[in-house]
Amino acid sequence: IEIGAESVHGMVRYSVKDNGVGFNMAHADRLFGIFQRLHGSDQFDGIGIGLSIVKRIVTRFGGTVTATGQEGAGATISFTLPASAPPAVTDAGAV
Repeated sequence: IEIGAESVHGMVRYSVKDNGVGFNMAHADRLFGIFQRLHGSDQFDGIGIGLSIVKRIVTRFGGTVTATGQEGAGATISFTLPASAPPAVTDAGAV
C-alpha cells in the first residue's frame, strides 16, 4: 500500500494505492454508490458502504473523490480537500 499527498491548485490531493485485485474501469461509477459491490461477498467482506461514506464526507468539505484501477493490478483511490481549513461544521451540517 502506498499513501501520498500533493498540493494541486489550492487543494491537497491524498491518494491510497494498492496492488490488490483492482477493478474494471467500466464499473468505476458504481464504486461510490451505497451498497454497491464489484466483487461478491464470498470473495471479500463488506456491504458496500465504505466508499459512499468517504465520498459524502469529502464532498461536504468541498473536495472530490476519484478511483482508478485495473483488474489484477490494484487500484488507487484519491480525494482532494481544500488546503485551507474549512469552516466549522455545525450539528445541522453533520455528515
